[in-house]
Amino acid sequence: MLDEKEQEKPQEEEESYSFLQETIKPKKISRKMLIQQFVRIALYGLIFGGVASLGFFAVKPAAQRWLKGKPETVTIPEDDTPSGQADAAAGDQNDPVDQTLSKENYEEILKSMYQAVKEAKKGVVSVSAASEEEDWDAEATGITSSVSGVITADNGQELLIFASESVCKDAEKWQVEFVDGTSYKASVKSRDKNSGFAVFSVAKNELSDATWNAIHVAELGNSNLAAQGDGVIALGNTLGYEDGVSYGIISSTEYQQKFRDGECGVIGTDISGSDGATGILFNMDGEVIGMISDDIWEDKGDHTVNAYAISDLKSRIQLMANGESVPYIGVYGTTVTGELQQNEGMPSGLYVIEVDPDSPAMAAGIQSGDIIWQVSGESVSSMSSYEKAVLEEKSDAVIRVKGKRKGADGYVDLDFTVNVGDKNSASETIIP
Repeated sequence: MLDEKEQEKPQEEEESYSFLQETIKPKKISRKMLIQQFVRIALYGLIFGGVASLGFFAVKPAAQRWLKGKPETVTIPEDDTPSGQADAAAGDQNDPVDQTLSKENYEEILKSMYQAVKEAKKGVVSVSAASEEEDWDAEATGITSSVSGVITADNGQELLIFASESVCKDAEKWQVEFVDGTSYKASVKSRDKNSGFAVFSVAKNELSDATWNAIHVAELGNSNLAAQGDGVIALGNTLGYEDGVSYGIISSTEYQQKFRDGECGVIGTDISGSDGATGILFNMDGEVIGMISDDIWEDKGDHTVNAYAISDLKSRIQLMANGESVPYIGVYGTTVTGELQQNEGMPSGLYVIEVDPDSPAMAAGIQSGDIIWQVSGESVSSMSSYEKAVLEEKSDAVIRVKGKRKGADGYVDLDFTVNVGDKNSASETIIP
């Protein structure tokens, strides 16, 4: 009996799994079904792509803010003073030109100059304090309380704008208006009340594509090449409103404006300006050669546009563009000329005319009448070499300054220890 059951078992198992030996034929797919399936897959792909794109643009600003990394270091090369080029250029200007100009020629010249203006405007902005209160005068006239600035650098994350620091007074928020009329919030990167300038920053990821395509970083020219009689263009708030345009010539390049620990060349023009004028001075190649300010020779009651030479400001611009404080000691002085050395027996160096109260120089014991001849190991023979030596220091550095002071038996050597600071807490910027 057991044998019968064992014989039946393999037969039952064979019948139970017999379906595994059957061939299952796939259902035939018609052309219509194939097309429907393809359309369905394509539709799903479009939906997924759209959702992914929306998600990307939604998180892009936040990602850029969190993952932006370290800003690039801004480098602004200093300009050399040319030798002989200016005289050669002047000689060329004196050559007689045998050409009769007509009204059409004049119109063509104006058109050509305005093309240069349109290009230069892309680098000019208006900086103003942001306020939640309504400015009814601005609404009525379209004229706002602002200063003109110039886009001087792009560190990969921000556009950096050089402008008068007067707009920083009593303000905590700022906005920058670009040439296309759009405004964006700005912050102060660094401020120097000694020279009267500041660098403002605008986040690049806040700018629209339209604004980005309408602007550019201005080219800082070599103001040492500027010469009397050269044609210039003044852009900005020179006439009491933001987008003024004026043409003229350089009337002088021979004078300086002094401030503590430095001086800056002045480019005088024959262009009319209003009280409180600020703006940018361009040469005919569209390069920035000066920063227009009404505090230059303000005590003379002059109403022509004058500008600080841009080449003399480049070291300060570079410091502020990288978020650094401008070093400050607090000495107002002048170069001891060869004539003074010969006639008065004065040693070479920087003659201290005045020391700023509550300054690092005052704390170190430097006095009026001292002659500084070395700063942190660097020889000083003029105001320009003294300024360069100071700007190479950090605003929190402790340095040695060597000088001479006149006594009963002549000049004696002095050694000062100076804690370098900055001028941002001071109230006066320019010595009259």
